[in-house]
Amino acid sequence: MMIAVLAMFSQQTCGSVGRVLPAVLAPLIILELNADPSWVGVYYGLTAVAALIGQLGSGGFIIRHGAIRMSQIALLSVGGGMGIAVIGGAAGFVLSALVGNGVAAVATPASSQLLGRWAVRPYAPFAFSITQTAIPAGILLGGWLGPTLAQSLGWRGTMLVSAWACGFFALLLQPLHRRLDTEAVPTHPIRLADFVTTVTGVLRVDDLRALSFACFAFNGLQAVFIAYFVTYLTALGYDLVSAGALFSTVIAIAIPCRILWGWVGSFYVAPRHVMSWLAFGMAGSVVLTGAFSEAWSVLAIGVVAGILSATAMSWHGILLSESARLAPIGRAGAITGGVLSFGQMGAILCPSVFSLMLRLTGGYSAGWVICAVPAVLVGMNLLRPRRTAPRRTK
Repeated sequence: MMIAVLAMFSQQTCGSVGRVLPAVLAPLIILELNADPSWVGVYYGLTAVAALIGQLGSGGFIIRHGAIRMSQIALLSVGGGMGIAVIGGAAGFVLSALVGNGVAAVATPASSQLLGRWAVRPYAPFAFSITQTAIPAGILLGGWLGPTLAQSLGWRGTMLVSAWACGFFALLLQPLHRRLDTEAVPTHPIRLADFVTTVTGVLRVDDLRALSFACFAFNGLQAVFIAYFVTYLTALGYDLVSAGALFSTVIAIAIPCRILWGWVGSFYVAPRHVMSWLAFGMAGSVVLTGAFSEAWSVLAIGVVAGILSATAMSWHGILLSESARLAPIGRAGAITGGVLSFGQMGAILCPSVFSLMLRLTGGYSAGWVICAVPAVLVGMNLLRPRRTAPRRTK
């Protein structure tokens, strides 16, 4: 199990660095391309559309080629997308969002497929949470290194360095392909019907449907936080390096918190209830985020943003482990892709709504508050008693 966890941790860390860099470097990119700040929301909305398609169709490819092989392809896709963005300017970012991130979206379902086989059931939330710390670790690295490298290499050079790193890590995974992709079925057919089957597979099960709606709210709020927080801080008067450093600092909180929630969900509290209280926590902290002003101290902003990171950036392991637990044997990747597809719908809608509110009001406050509403509804829904007992497939 440890080899599987380390492999998935590495690929998710490297991939998340590449995916967060456009947000971290957004002030420099916007200035050079003479774009509106609302462009950030549009870009991440496009990445979510592409990821939605990629995750809905990922199940068959993972079964056919194996989790490690698809993880390699995901890393190469992230790196190639950054290269396209560097070369193509505004049009390149559109292609990067649609093509690069669409294929890269298979990374998390691939991880779930692998861990679903190797993780011991009682410890699954804990194991999934450890792996999922890779995402805030990657975002932390991106927020810390991105502005610093950009001072000497520019935003283009910084993204190219990250693209090279993705290719390097994809190569490092090659020896594990034969060792861990032992259940790959090369003859498994790839059908367009898989897109529909993936969605219906989660909607017809009450517990999976609740997880899907939770993923919608949580991922949507997370997408707004990642896409706009650095730009928001620069609008409050912070320079890019300071904003990036604060962003990295609060993101670092998500690393131990993901492990903590997985540990609590594995041994002490029902995962459903853990996710409910995370929903209420992220809703309250995002409303307070909308109240930031130049009068707020760095410490006060850091505390609120830290709570937001501890909730909106820390739910992944426990939600994904529940999705894998409820999946039929051998279908963890497909079921996870179905649940995550609802998360991508949230990542499409929430940044788009935030962008619209930014244009309509000229400020950030309304957008932050609106993003809290789905989280509150999900928190209430997860506290309601379940109608059926949880399914056990193993």
